[in-house]
Amino acid sequence: MYRYRLTDATFAALARIAELRERLDAQGPIPRIWKGRTRRDLEAEATAASTMLEGIAVTVDEARRILAGDRPAGVSAADADLVAGYRDAMHLVLARADASAFAWQSELLLAAHHRVLAGSYSSGAGRLRDGQNWLTNQASGRRVYLPPPAEAVPTLADELCAWADAGDEPAAIQAAVVHVSLAGIHPFKDGNGRMARIAASLAMYRGGYRMPQFTSLEEWWGRHAEDYYRAFECLGSEWDPGTDVSAFVEAHVRAQATQVEALSLRNATERALWTVLEDIAVHDLRLHERATHGLYDAFFAREVTNRYYRTVADVSGVTAAHDLGKLVASGLLQSRGAGRSAHYVAAPALYGRVISAAELDSGWLAAGDSREESRDLALAGLAARLHGSGTG
Repeated sequence: MYRYRLTDATFAALARIAELRERLDAQGPIPRIWKGRTRRDLEAEATAASTMLEGIAVTVDEARRILAGDRPAGVSAADADLVAGYRDAMHLVLARADASAFAWQSELLLAAHHRVLAGSYSSGAGRLRDGQNWLTNQASGRRVYLPPPAEAVPTLADELCAWADAGDEPAAIQAAVVHVSLAGIHPFKDGNGRMARIAASLAMYRGGYRMPQFTSLEEWWGRHAEDYYRAFECLGSEWDPGTDVSAFVEAHVRAQATQVEALSLRNATERALWTVLEDIAVHDLRLHERATHGLYDAFFAREVTNRYYRTVADVSGVTAAHDLGKLVASGLLQSRGAGRSAHYVAAPALYGRVISAAELDSGWLAAGDSREESRDLALAGLAARLHGSGTG
């Protein structure tokens, strides 16, 4: 088992994580439709980030559509399977985490790994490696880390699970140690990084941090990939169970605190936006509240297809076509393409409508010369209003 010590910076980050959980828990009941929306969006971002870290070229918006059963034409079936597999693996471990008889076991990790690799037998899905592997620098091709021999892996995996099952450390510490330990053991032929990040999320969830903001650290690492890989340098050039991984633990816990704080602030702004769009859909356009999904995705410059919309809104294709048609007739969405490429995008009027409905200063709109600028200005206006009221 790796050695580590908790630094002052780590203790400070732990305290901040606890404060953020109290703040989020105290925000009161969350509307079911918004809670589901938040979980779905963070899931797509975390999934895209974790798979992209492994060289799978899928954007967040592509991941969002894949997870809704609407694979974009530019994404291969194999890559789509790996994106969905990561989501399925996360669902598996978090669903198991709720069980009263839960225990950290190698078999759970193997089951999750099978999903991560979409059941690919040739990639070793669901099986511990039976040969030696190593990590290489992708740029230079140089070997930079040698994991333990294959014959040691089953025992090491069991020992790690036994340590995690004891639960003697705060959740954020356990998540960091499980993460770096799985990366160090490198127990699988492929998919080790993804499994390490899934196990870290499981540790947070088991520790009582069950809101999606606390199980979405992959998105942070995806945006700070250099910091992520640098944090592993404490492992040295080869497996050594006596290695001091304090540097990784500190980096992981600090990233966790920073990510949750950033997501908390962003989520407050986006929830305010959702409320504005819902008012427009329901009170102004006389549509069902589900139509907010179409406006919300289009607002963020995402391509809204009939297939995607009917999945997130949980309606039939006919109802989806009706809702999207009404949004086009309102002048807030525009249709593009035909056949399989048919989709809907935001019309310029959508941003002005948001700024007007949110009763923001018209100066926010005047400064926006493009859809992107208008969107950013509308969000900045909502964020400024929230900040001024002390919300979030």
